[in-house]
Amino acid sequence: MKIRPLFDRIVIEPIDSEEKTKSGIVLLAKDQEKPQMAKVVAVGPGGNVDGKDVVMELKVGDKVLYSKYAGSEFKIDGKDVTIMRQSDVLAVVE
Repeated sequence: MKIRPLFDRIVIEPIDSEEKTKSGIVLLAKDQEKPQMAKVVAVGPGGNVDGKDVVMELKVGDKVLYSKYAGSEFKIDGKDVTIMRQSDVLAVVE
């Protein structure tokens, strides 16, 4: 299935976090924090949003850091994705 976000929205796919601590302790899934780094898989066209022109700064393939509780989570074709506004992204990781 292909997703095409509208306006200033992006679709991200979380990058899996480490399952071990630096000292080698294995963490259970329930003990792991929700990842805050993700890969952008789709970007909306931008345009006029709430009376303001929005230029999309992100592109497909960017690795980003985002706010912990930002966006809406969905499961599409067995993959967890989050749809959020571009403004919820805190930084691009290079």
